Amino acid sequence: MAKHGSDSGVYDEHGRFVNSKFEEIFHKYARTHPDALTSDEMSSSKETENPKITEDEWKILYYLAKDKDGLLKKDTIRSVYDGSLFEKMAAEKINKKKHR
Repeated sequence: MAKHGSDSGVYDEHGRFVNSKFEEIFHKYARTHPDALTSDEMSSSKETENPKITEDEWKILYYLAKDKDGLLKKDTIRSVYDGSLFEKMAAEKINKKKHR
């Protein structure tokens, strides 16, 4: 019931993750690195007739989760879909503090 017109189809009508639809995002838009999206590639995915996620969602995700090279990695985006993104980010932050 929470699907919107620009939904990517990564979840089916029963809420199950559809890996082929997830991979399709990278097949269509990842031009620089097959396992990551750049800021420009995310912008091009928003400009299509059926954008993958809204512009604000992309901006927030990119700001929070890009790596040191400015890439939004496939594993990171997958962690948004499986709900583990913030747990991973917290663990990374704790790990960085331990190594200071």
